[in-house]
Amino acid sequence: QFGLVLHTPEGSIETIPAERFVTVDSEAGPLPAGLRGSCDVTLICGKADSTPILAQIAEELLSEDGIAASLQNGMGHAEIIVNRLGRERVLGGTTTHGAWRGEDGVHWVGRGNIRLGRFDGTDAEGTTASLVTKLHEANLDPEWTEDIQRTIWIKILLNVAINPVCAIAGVRNGALLEVPELWEQAYSAMLEAAKVAEASGADLSEIDLEGTLSKVAGATAQNRCSMLQDVMAGRKTEIDELCGAMVSLGKSLGVETPRNEMLHALVRGIHISSSLE
Repeated sequence: QFGLVLHTPEGSIETIPAERFVTVDSEAGPLPAGLRGSCDVTLICGKADSTPILAQIAEELLSEDGIAASLQNGMGHAEIIVNRLGRERVLGGTTTHGAWRGEDGVHWVGRGNIRLGRFDGTDAEGTTASLVTKLHEANLDPEWTEDIQRTIWIKILLNVAINPVCAIAGVRNGALLEVPELWEQAYSAMLEAAKVAEASGADLSEIDLEGTLSKVAGATAQNRCSMLQDVMAGRKTEIDELCGAMVSLGKSLGVETPRNEMLHALVRGIHISSSLE
C-alpha cells in the first residue's frame, strides 16, 4: 500500500507510488473485468513452474494484438507461451540486470541489458518497436536481435555457470572472480553447456565465453543470483531447468556433462536438506 522502494545501482533510493501498479492474486479466481484486454505488452519473468499460469494471465491481460515477452531463465518457457498465444504474439528475451528483494525494498545492484527478438528472426515493428523504445527511455539497455535462440543459449550458459555455484557456496556473484576454485567450477559448467548448445545447432563460434562470464560476474558482483535467493528463502530452485536440462539434452546428443551432473545433484540435495527439521 506504500508503493515499491527501489535502491538503484548508483546508491539513490526511489519510491514508485502504489497507484502505478496493481497486484493480483492469481489463485483467487479470474482477473477483474477491468484488467482483461487492457495491456499491449506483458513481460513474463516468473519461475519455470509458474509459466503455464503466467501464460494464462498474459492471455487474459493482453489486447487482441498484444504481445508477451519471456525474460525467464532456462529452456522451454517460450514454447509454453507460444502454445497459448500463438507464435506471432510471443517474443523471446533475456536480461542480465541484477536485483534482489529485501525487507527494505528491491535492490537493483547491477546494470545489465535486455535482449529481445522474434523466433522467426524478423524486425521489430509496431508494438514491439514501441516496447524497445520504452525500455530505452527507462535506461534498461534493450537490444533487438535477429537470432534470439542464440541469445537465449548464451544466457543459459551464464545461468549454468553462476547460479548453482553461487547458490551452493552461499556467495554473491563477484565471489567467482575472487575465488579461483569457484571460477573453475563455474567456467567448466559453462564450457560443458556450450558443447551441448553447439551440438543442438547453436553457433557460438564468435562468443568469448570466458570474457562474457567475467564481464557479467563483475557487473553483477554485489548481486545474489536468483538461485541463491531461492535457497535462502527455502524455495524450490530452477536447477532442473538449468543444469538438469543440460544433462538431459547432453545425453540425447551424446555430450558428456559431468560438472553439470554434479552441480545438479548438489542443489537437489539442498532442496532436501532445507525440508529437514
